[in-house]
Amino acid sequence: MGVWGIVLGSVLIVAAIAIIIVIILQQGNQQGIGVVSGAADSYFSKNKARSIDAKLARFTKFFAAVFVIIVIALNVLAYFVGKSF
Repeated sequence: MGVWGIVLGSVLIVAAIAIIIVIILQQGNQQGIGVVSGAADSYFSKNKARSIDAKLARFTKFFAAVFVIIVIALNVLAYFVGKSF
């Protein structure tokens, strides 16, 4: 595969580790019985778009997209390199 395969493989490993770290840092969505009684509404939950959890969710989506794009690029690269022989 050459240099591009090594570079894309390295970036793929970094993206995979970043996805794992970001997912581990996220909090669960378990709100317990407070959802039924209405006690789950708080100032923090109303400003969820600005919270750390929202940022972590955006980072997860970004790193997942990067991961998918790199996997597709590696498959295309492997296809064309294998076809040339």
